[in-house]
Amino acid sequence: MRGSISTTDLAKQFHNVLPKDAVLDKDEQLRPYECDALTAYRQLPRLALLPSKIEEIQAIVKICKEYKIPIVARGAGTSLSGGALPHADGILLNLAKLNKIIEIDVHNRTATVQPGVRNLAISEAAEPHGLYYAPDPSSQIACTIGGNIAENSGGVHCLKYGLTLHNILALKILTVDGEILELGGKNLDSSGFDLLALMIGSEGMLGITLEATVKLLPHPHDRKVLLAAFDQIQKAGDAVNGIISKGVIPAGLEMLDQLTIQATEMYCSPGYPSNAAAILICELDGFDEELETQVQLVKKILIDHQAIEVRVAKDNQEAELFWLGRKASFPALGNLTPDYYCMDGTIPRKHLAHVLESISNLSVKHSLRVANVFHAGDGNLHPVILYDANVPGELETAEKLGGEILELCVEVGGTITGEHGVGVEKLNQMCVQFSDAELNTFHAIKAAFDEDGLLNPGKAIPTLHRCAEFGAMHVHHGKLPHPDIPRF
Repeated sequence: MRGSISTTDLAKQFHNVLPKDAVLDKDEQLRPYECDALTAYRQLPRLALLPSKIEEIQAIVKICKEYKIPIVARGAGTSLSGGALPHADGILLNLAKLNKIIEIDVHNRTATVQPGVRNLAISEAAEPHGLYYAPDPSSQIACTIGGNIAENSGGVHCLKYGLTLHNILALKILTVDGEILELGGKNLDSSGFDLLALMIGSEGMLGITLEATVKLLPHPHDRKVLLAAFDQIQKAGDAVNGIISKGVIPAGLEMLDQLTIQATEMYCSPGYPSNAAAILICELDGFDEELETQVQLVKKILIDHQAIEVRVAKDNQEAELFWLGRKASFPALGNLTPDYYCMDGTIPRKHLAHVLESISNLSVKHSLRVANVFHAGDGNLHPVILYDANVPGELETAEKLGGEILELCVEVGGTITGEHGVGVEKLNQMCVQFSDAELNTFHAIKAAFDEDGLLNPGKAIPTLHRCAEFGAMHVHHGKLPHPDIPRF
């Protein structure tokens, strides 16, 4: 259904409140918005809109509310879960033009920014003051703070410094009724229900972010980066537990398996040990004496867990080389395969070794290679399934394998997402993790903010009917129903 208004008349309505070039209605103009970084799912919107002012967004929302038009807000489109996938009957609301840094408050160590500001741009603006913004997703050069808020993004340094949730102090939100809510503040807490936390990670389903106030941190006094190689991936997993259990909280603690090591060496030559089954990269920061004590302790733990080689970067240049392969791992893996499917699940650290071994077994079962590169310190896994969409059935096999990995995460007490969100990708696995009562509560919260279900519909929360269908097919046939969205 296209609603009570034609696309031509709808475009005219938007032309009344937006500049001519801010309303896109031709297929060739809409094509860049047909998907986000989860390219397996694609859908053209009816229209794409590019407002540059808050007043324009309010006018857009008012029109959509009147005609019951779905709204999908989008930033840079780097989401890996289909969170920014358009709705066939809706408009795509591109917030990229709202890209102003409104204030850097040095005394309170905060930055107030519009949603289209790139993650890395915040740290670049704060750099002259010796400050930075801690959450650093792999896509930080491109991803926007509005998208980070929608998905509760993390990054390499979230182990010590937290996810987006822990680094946002205030939000200005536009509701589907066109009202502006100001949540939180520069103070550390406020009275009433914690709506600020509710908004972060809500995947654009409760409101549209217009402005955010984020924490800024002073740069650490010093840092040391270690690289440890292991001849078995399970030993590397056990070493992670060993480090954390001794009370050491690294700024970052990342793991790469052999396939990823090989890919990064071909891609950017970081000099990783070629004979390693897995490597750990551990970054420690702090003040000189304390930092050196931690370095020695971590070295001992790594050796005690049978590391075959431990390196400590002698300077910043070598430290950056250690990180180079990790940060380039996803494009590096792209050189090995026509397509890949990057998963995102989180588990208790104590189960790392078991889960990694199980993923290896699932890889053999489905005859698809899986590369593991992830935030080992907080158990946030990113298995990368390599496949070829041109081979009939391989995409479906990759999705089935990915679903089984997520269900394994739930089985050991984890969750189906750590920072990518649910989007359309993990709707079935939401049925595994949550009960009917819990899902009903999620739907009730959605209805309280958006009674007509216009904001990013069809994302994050499955219907109970879908879960019943999934349960029946999963138990009796071992098949997964796919979202009702065109796939490439």
